[in-house]
Amino acid sequence: MILEVRLSNFFSIKDEIVLDLRAGNIQTKQAKELKEHYFSHHKDNILKSVALYGANASGKSNIIKAIRFCCRMIFNSHTHNENVLFNFQPFKFDGYQDKPSSFFIRFVSNEIEYEYSYSLTRSEIITEELYHYPNNRRAKIFTRDERIEGEKKEKYTFSNIIKRPLDVAENTSVKTLFISRASQMDRVIGKELFNFFNEKFILGYTGFNSHSLERNLIENKEFLLKALQIADSDIIDIAYRKEKMKLKSVKFSFDASGDSVSNEDSEEEVLKIETYHKSGPKVAFDFDTEESAGTRKLFISLLSILDIVKNNKTLLIDELETSLHSKLVEFIINLFHASEKSQLIFTTHNTNLLDMKKLRRDQIFFVNKLEDASSDLYSLFDYKDFRENMDAEKGYLQGRFDAIPFIHESKSSLKTILDGE
Repeated sequence: MILEVRLSNFFSIKDEIVLDLRAGNIQTKQAKELKEHYFSHHKDNILKSVALYGANASGKSNIIKAIRFCCRMIFNSHTHNENVLFNFQPFKFDGYQDKPSSFFIRFVSNEIEYEYSYSLTRSEIITEELYHYPNNRRAKIFTRDERIEGEKKEKYTFSNIIKRPLDVAENTSVKTLFISRASQMDRVIGKELFNFFNEKFILGYTGFNSHSLERNLIENKEFLLKALQIADSDIIDIAYRKEKMKLKSVKFSFDASGDSVSNEDSEEEVLKIETYHKSGPKVAFDFDTEESAGTRKLFISLLSILDIVKNNKTLLIDELETSLHSKLVEFIINLFHASEKSQLIFTTHNTNLLDMKKLRRDQIFFVNKLEDASSDLYSLFDYKDFRENMDAEKGYLQGRFDAIPFIHESKSSLKTILDGE
């Protein structure tokens, strides 16, 4: 489970922002009626979902993109060569391109709470730290500071948890996270963290560290059919098989006379899916060409989500409502709320969810672009004068919480566009 994420100096994020999934102390009747929206962990209640609202270009997607980048560094940084530039941009103004960027995450794996953080520039890791809470008391696992002159033993400090930690440090360049190298070198704590981020913090419906479509179909077909029926789809059965498909590929070769290019045919196995509908139970529909974009999105989304909610994972999604009806968006969110301990972090423009009967105040975050072009993140819970009998959707659209576009759409301004004035 994810408890807290902190980011600074990534893309439009300038100063540190905090995404906190620990529930606030809300004692109102409406909030208490939404008790299935959180679960307990020690003395805290942890939210099962949080929604990020904001205008286009406010930085919502940059928050998702930054988290994905930071997690993928854990997966991939042990493969980096000396010429690698990390795939992110620091904030472009006010001299922040010359300042380090930082990532901090507090999470729970196998009932142990961890704090993991690192800072970096586009070319090298600067600091890295890992702490945990055995018996609910904070204890160091390791720290790293590349700014310290000298050998690896001066730059690192260790507790006795990691086996032969200096062997790992000696094989960790400034392009590599220690925890990534420790996992590759078969150290228990490195593998623990790698497995958490690889298996429990899912960065999208497809790609990244999500399961393949085929694996999800094999494991969740019957659950998917039930979910599709509840979601008012008329799909009653699914068939799938592997087919070989011929693909054209371009091959480059180099010889003394220069470059040459040739086209070659190759075969690749692809997953072929067919759907069957109530109106004609024996008539097959090709999933890729005959189903609507909305149906395909719902199908793929639900397959991934069913694995996540069944296994208490966390899902990170940008623009949850893309190609989906607002009622289907609510259905997906409610699947998480019906789970034991799964979590959903998502961006959205769906203002129908700004209803205290659907989400608690601490589940609603706003992303606002400030005058210096940086992104600010804050929660509806931060507005102490907001009462739950107020219309949150109306207040948001009126600009009470900022985080919306202010469009100058008077008749005269529109006319200047059409008249080319």
